[in-house]
Amino acid sequence: MLKLQPAAVWDHFEALSRIPRSSGHERAAGEYLLSVAKRHGLPWSQDAAGNTVIRVPATPGRERAAVTVLQGHTDMVCEKNSGTAHDFLKDPIVLRLEGDWVKATGTTLGADNGIGVAMALALLDDRGAVHGPLELLFTTDEETGLHGANGLRPGFLKGRRLLNLDTEEDGQLYVGCAGGQDTVLTLPVRREKAVPKKAFTLSATGLRGGHSGGDIHEGRGNANQILVRALWALSGAGVAFRLVTFDGGSKRNAIPREAFVTLALDHDPAALPKARKSLKALQADLRAELRGVDEGLSLALGPGKALFPPLAATSQAKLLDLLGALPHGYVEFSRDIPGLVQTSTNFAIVATRRTSVEVCTSQRSSLWSRLLWAARWVESVGRAAGARVTHSSAYPGWKPDLRSPILRQAQETYRRLHGTVPEPKAIHAGLECGIIADKVEGEVDIISYGPQLEGVHAPGEKVSISSVARFWDFHKKVLAELA
Repeated sequence: MLKLQPAAVWDHFEALSRIPRSSGHERAAGEYLLSVAKRHGLPWSQDAAGNTVIRVPATPGRERAAVTVLQGHTDMVCEKNSGTAHDFLKDPIVLRLEGDWVKATGTTLGADNGIGVAMALALLDDRGAVHGPLELLFTTDEETGLHGANGLRPGFLKGRRLLNLDTEEDGQLYVGCAGGQDTVLTLPVRREKAVPKKAFTLSATGLRGGHSGGDIHEGRGNANQILVRALWALSGAGVAFRLVTFDGGSKRNAIPREAFVTLALDHDPAALPKARKSLKALQADLRAELRGVDEGLSLALGPGKALFPPLAATSQAKLLDLLGALPHGYVEFSRDIPGLVQTSTNFAIVATRRTSVEVCTSQRSSLWSRLLWAARWVESVGRAAGARVTHSSAYPGWKPDLRSPILRQAQETYRRLHGTVPEPKAIHAGLECGIIADKVEGEVDIISYGPQLEGVHAPGEKVSISSVARFWDFHKKVLAELA
């Protein structure tokens, strides 16, 4: 047990951490929500998408206040270090304390958005909390495309003001976010007839990874791109190789931390020493490029095992041209909000099969026209290589409303607590706010806030203990004043 304060928040967070809840596998998390509702004798509903709402009566004397929706999502990004033995469908997250931080051991933590869910549930255990009528909304499958919010049943909510608990900067108030879309490229490949008896694994590991929205502007290393450069370096050094597989990244909304290539080298006894020399030189160059941003990169070439024959020469050339041409990173910044990335694209996943290689990318933009343009840009690269291209359904961004009454109330509450007024911000990530607003009849007043999280979507994810306590106090005062 962590034995941290506020106890109710951390108790719920620990309970959620014991429940496997990868995207699309959240039944047990939903059952936990219902057990909490039943324990408190509260009415609840679930829709076909698995979204849960718990209806909480007002504190006595506050019954006439407008209904406020508190919203978070139950799923988490499931990433682990390559040396960590963890089954996200069965194993609990192993929590640990490190100074002011709660972290996981070798995996993502799930504070995105487990801490938001815990914050909402903890109100039920706090007899001193003052609030109007509440609807606690817990959506599913957010991390793989906001599917729960998209499937939200019309009429599911009565509230017309919403506090989203899914942002990651203590003391910040968010009023807008980017929209997004995935673009998947499937390249058919041909192979030679024989599986090579001797093969090697070329790996890029040790990178930070991170959130493909919130961290995309930092220029962190992309393991997929780095391995393409490593293969170019081998060619440049005169090392002949045949590519068998290329696999990197695992989540469309995470910057890939690790990537692995299986290849066969030519029979020249000098091939392996030349390969290692060129990779050592490239590693030095890459570490210099990433200094101060992402300093843990390791390039390694060691024994491997080939499961397939090598790609035919034409397929190998097409694949490397495709992977080398794909864009990654921020494309442009907002002209309206200083420092906000407006448009980006993430070269997220490469997965090799016997007859094809699938590449998953994701695009984000706060402008709808630029989102569609970025997706078409990636599509054009794929089509030029002969790949089949599919797009996910694009989801809208959340347009800022700087006249929001709950924004003004939250700013005033924060000023009284801390003496400063937080400026409203927008985030280059996909929050569910805009989608939920589209599912509710009439105007919905929304802000998003939360405690300090860092390194989300990667095994370094952590949540600040002191910021949880500060946010809990602030959050309760906002609810009391809205009532």
